[in-house]
Amino acid sequence: MTTLHPAPDEVAARWRDQETAIRENWGEPGVIPRDAMKTLSGMEVFAAIREGRLPSPPIGQLLDFVAIEFEPGRFVFQGTPRKDHYNPLGVVHGGYAATLLDSCVGCAVHTMLPAGKAYTTLELKVNYLRAMTEKTGPVRAEGKTIAVGNQTAVAEGRLTDSSGKLLAFATTTCLVFAI
Repeated sequence: MTTLHPAPDEVAARWRDQETAIRENWGEPGVIPRDAMKTLSGMEVFAAIREGRLPSPPIGQLLDFVAIEFEPGRFVFQGTPRKDHYNPLGVVHGGYAATLLDSCVGCAVHTMLPAGKAYTTLELKVNYLRAMTEKTGPVRAEGKTIAVGNQTAVAEGRLTDSSGKLLAFATTTCLVFAI
C-alpha cells in the first residue's frame, strides 16, 4: 500500500505559518539574565522565551531562525536560507547549517538540565550532504539527546528540507556545569 505524503510546497507553507505564529509572541533579542538561568530549568527557560517573558536569542535574529518545538531531550529550529547567507561560490555557507545544528543539539541538551545548570559545546561534528540556496525554502534542524550526565552530554541533529531530504547531520559533546 502506498502512503500519501503532503507535497513539499504544502509542508513548506505549513512550516512558514507555524513560524509566523511563534514569532508573534517573541520578545526583543537579548541575553537571559543570569539570575533567571540560576532559577529556571532548561524547559522553563525555553517556555519563557516562547511566551515573550525572556528575550529571544540574538543569533536567531541575525540568521533569521526560530525555535519551533521542544520537549525534554528534543529541540527543533527552523530557518529559511537566503542569498545573504551565501558564500562566494553561490550556495549557502556551511556555517549556516552548522549554526542551526549546533543550536538544536545544544538546546536539546539544555531541555534536560535542571535550574542552576548550563552547558557549552565542547565538540561539534557536521557532515554536509546537500547544498542549500535561496530556493531551498524553510529547513528544520532537529536535535535529540543521546546521553546527559553531570559533566558531559551527547546529542545528535539532522537538518532537513520540507520534502524530508537530509541536508546535513551533526553530533555534539557538551560540557555541563553549574552556573
